[in-house]
Amino acid sequence: DFSKAMSQAGSSQFQEVIRQQLEYSMKLELDKILATAPSNELEHTENDLEGFKKLFHRFLQEKGPSVDWGKIQRPPEDSIQPYEKIKARGLPDNIASVLNKLVVVKLNGGLGTSMGCKGPKSLIGVRNENTFLDLTVQQIEHLNKSYNTDVPLVLMNSFNTDDDTKKILQKYSHSGVKIYTFNQSRYPRINKETLLPIAKDVSYSGENTECWYPPGHGDIYASFYNSGLLDNLIAEGKEYIFVSNIDNLGATVDLYILNHLMNPPNGKRCEFVMEVTNKTRADVKGGTLTQYENKLRLVEIAQVPKAHVDEFKSVSKFKIFNTNNLWIALSAIKRLQEKNAIDMEIIVNPKTLDGGLNIIQLETAVGAAIKSFENSLGINVPRSRFLPVKTTSDLLLVMSNLYSLNAGSLTMSEKREFPTVPLVKLGSSFTKVQDYLRRFESIPDMLELDHLTVSGDVTFGKNVSLKGTVIIIANHGDRIDIPAGALLENKIVSGNLRILDH
Repeated sequence: DFSKAMSQAGSSQFQEVIRQQLEYSMKLELDKILATAPSNELEHTENDLEGFKKLFHRFLQEKGPSVDWGKIQRPPEDSIQPYEKIKARGLPDNIASVLNKLVVVKLNGGLGTSMGCKGPKSLIGVRNENTFLDLTVQQIEHLNKSYNTDVPLVLMNSFNTDDDTKKILQKYSHSGVKIYTFNQSRYPRINKETLLPIAKDVSYSGENTECWYPPGHGDIYASFYNSGLLDNLIAEGKEYIFVSNIDNLGATVDLYILNHLMNPPNGKRCEFVMEVTNKTRADVKGGTLTQYENKLRLVEIAQVPKAHVDEFKSVSKFKIFNTNNLWIALSAIKRLQEKNAIDMEIIVNPKTLDGGLNIIQLETAVGAAIKSFENSLGINVPRSRFLPVKTTSDLLLVMSNLYSLNAGSLTMSEKREFPTVPLVKLGSSFTKVQDYLRRFESIPDMLELDHLTVSGDVTFGKNVSLKGTVIIIANHGDRIDIPAGALLENKIVSGNLRILDH
């Protein structure tokens, strides 16, 4: 036992020495990078690299999945409230004064690359030529007009999306919505083998674009605070932010949740509210809320020990997942940020660059900070508040007659008999937005559709109707043209189908 203890002590000392060496080497490399910063970027770059150093330090300290599976418990009953209960309280007469305490923040750091688009994802056309950003501005404009309020919109951009977004913002100068932006940090990607930055200087254009990355939306707390915007909004009397992904078209301002925050039934305000919704088969990988060491805690699939991944995915044990619609008290962000007390697990995101180099990105997620805030709460909201558009399959749903558009908000058509949306899987020929648009002369009628799978070289004519389960598979080298006006109900179409005009 003695020799075992000695060898363990020896190995932990050895690991400590290696850790110190890695941190020292990292510091030297970051200092070299900082030395290349022009004077007008110096302070900003220094802030970014300091933030990265802290994250790297924690990355070296942490071992394996950061949750002890044995400590995970179901959240207590009252810690996740049903939305119906929140809504049943109704709204106060002075809803405008409550709204004037709110700021809407949209996470706008992502590019449209997964859908084959260049530039910010928020500028992809979603419905009647309206982009994600257009719809967001229309929603807040409608809110401000209806209640005579001044709810501002804040966009958290990344260095990838900032320039393009700022150019487009000029078109909203008369919109009746104040729009602010701030940038999330810019961190260096590190070589998976050496754990050193692949960047040699601060530039991030040309061949250096691959050397840097925005470190996930957990960076919102530090970058919002560092931008000075947080303090300005507090000085204006703002008290809460409503944060959501700009591609979640269901994330509109909910007056009932806002009222619950501002006028809590027990008199004790929540500092952090996470909207969760019931899992379906499509959501098994979504992060879930648990009770952990007497605090609400968000557990993501990446933190789960391998032996328990199936249990984590089970819909029976973990019935809900995080929509990433969050309501957070501004004063609490300021307090925790100044104490350096926001604790978020590190997500290690491995990637392979175009040249074949394996790198890792250290990231954090905004919802993971829930355990750092006082009096946190989950609210189990209807599925309609979670309508993300990640792929062209999602885009087909929101462009179709399943939804109607009113003042920037999409609502499910009353003609749809089921409360859930159809399951749509479009094959790789539809991945890029421009290819997808080329393959539909008009978006089919999908009101009675349950399931659609399309694979291969398939095009749709005008006014096609799809009902029940429809599967269309064009074999390699074949092509299927669904003719204009066709009705496909519970059909499998395969092989080769071309109707030619003569």
